[in-house]
Amino acid sequence: MRIADTRVLTLMPLPAAFAKALRTRIVGEVRGAINGTAAPPKPINPYDRPGYFPEGSVIRRVHGDPTAMLIGGVTALLLQMLHPKVLAGVWDHSNFRADMRGRLHRTARFIAVTTYGAREDADAIVARVNQIHRVVAGTLPDGTPYRADDPHLLAWVHVSESIAFLAAWQRYGRTPLTPAEQDVYFAEFAILAEKLGTDPAPRTRVEADALVTAMRPELRVDYRTREVARFVLDQPAPSRAAAPVQALTFQAAVDLLPPWAQAMHGVGVGAKAPLIRTGARSVAGAVRWAFGS
Repeated sequence: MRIADTRVLTLMPLPAAFAKALRTRIVGEVRGAINGTAAPPKPINPYDRPGYFPEGSVIRRVHGDPTAMLIGGVTALLLQMLHPKVLAGVWDHSNFRADMRGRLHRTARFIAVTTYGAREDADAIVARVNQIHRVVAGTLPDGTPYRADDPHLLAWVHVSESIAFLAAWQRYGRTPLTPAEQDVYFAEFAILAEKLGTDPAPRTRVEADALVTAMRPELRVDYRTREVARFVLDQPAPSRAAAPVQALTFQAAVDLLPPWAQAMHGVGVGAKAPLIRTGARSVAGAVRWAFGS
């Protein structure tokens, strides 16, 4: 059975041995995509110590759906690189050509630890990121200086992630958030953003949308944008079995971009959108089934 055809899971009972094997296969593929290995990851908070966000918080609900986070994470990267200073930080200070998947894995780990980890572990990983940001600096091709710890630049990185993760949850998560819950999500995510030096850090949907509108005049596309986007979207799948699902989720990520961002990147899914959304929802449901949630 192909993972993308998992809609049958809701239509017929599966033999116990087959169901167990299928669950193991799906869990392994998802772990490989997120962590770089199919092996069970080290527990983030095995003793359930207090962290930034308590049990039952909206941010823990949104960030707990693997498929939505994978799709939203790729959408966020495509949005972030539209800012020339964010793009320059990647272009000048990373080996993205050789390690794009590693970058995705590190981002996933950061989100997991800060959302679910003990406060001391979350503080430690935030401190490491802040330390990296302090030494990342340079100039754009036109001579304009940039710094990765610029609060304004961090605001674009943060708002891109928050709107992309939320949009992915609304489309592919278990139950869409109400408008009030969406505001709670932005307010909770702002707590983390402020620890990273972000300013402003939107605390409502209206504030997030306003920030995107205000920053759109700063966005650009050039040959470097197109090359990084190509590396994101054309990276090899971690396994042959995962290739069709990765292609589907990456198309879902493109489909999730706002129309103006699709136009800037010169991408889109056109008439295939309904088929892509149906397929991605099937994958999301299968992953929740496999993980038992």
